[in-house]
Amino acid sequence: MDKTKTLDDQLRDALSGLTPAERKLAAHVLSHYPVSALGSITQLAKAALVSTPTVVRLAQKLGYKGYPDFQNALRGEVEAMLVTPLTKHDHGAGMVPDGHILNRFAEGVVANLQATLNQIDHAAFDATAALLADPDRRVFAVGGRITHAMADYFAGLMKVVRPEVALLSDNSATWPPALLDMAQGDVLVVFDIRRYENVVLQLTEMAREQGAEIILITDRWVSPAASFARHTFACHIEAPSAWDSNVTLMVLVETLLSAVQDLTWAVTEGRMQRLEELYARTRFFRRHR
Repeated sequence: MDKTKTLDDQLRDALSGLTPAERKLAAHVLSHYPVSALGSITQLAKAALVSTPTVVRLAQKLGYKGYPDFQNALRGEVEAMLVTPLTKHDHGAGMVPDGHILNRFAEGVVANLQATLNQIDHAAFDATAALLADPDRRVFAVGGRITHAMADYFAGLMKVVRPEVALLSDNSATWPPALLDMAQGDVLVVFDIRRYENVVLQLTEMAREQGAEIILITDRWVSPAASFARHTFACHIEAPSAWDSNVTLMVLVETLLSAVQDLTWAVTEGRMQRLEELYARTRFFRRHR
């Protein structure tokens, strides 16, 4: 147990080594953090739809003696969270005004990126790239109201890297027919950040029932869809804005694309050459004079 990390960070770090029931519990705790674990063990187990022994096992896997020890640590964090804003206000009183929004936003994005990269498990990343590169698996991508654009970007470039890639429409009414084409071993890449969407969770659950392998790209509070995911990547997305920042998601997507490209280059090179021939034939791009 790393006491320098918050409990939500500890949970995210442990996700890949948890059982399905423990992942389901962890996803519930993270999606309702921190209030989800402030009640009794029975209340938490009931809310997460798991058994009380599962709650105990998860606490012990995180390095705590049991649920009371875990809960005491959480209460300490909550107290710190209540104090920290006041402390920051007092510390900043009388100082020069904040820097320009360009600098403040950039600093936030860099901090997000560093925090995200520091917690990504390299083995899980490599395993994800291998799944996406496997020619015997079809790849599907889906996102929510905001993250659909990220899924579109991912699928658009992945279609060049390898065949059998499909973007699911942002119209959820089209998802049931798409599920008909998902088979055992196919891969569904899901983008879901707060506020988590019920339809995305339902699609993920049904795709898992079809036998699809779920790759979830989410935020640091972790989408409930994590309970169905083979691999989950939690990105830091906070920014000095009314909207969360998708920069870390974009970096993760582009790095995955690069890793898959390296694994499939024997196929990808020929596809890219053919694509350039098609672009030239249709005169799609302007020529340089």
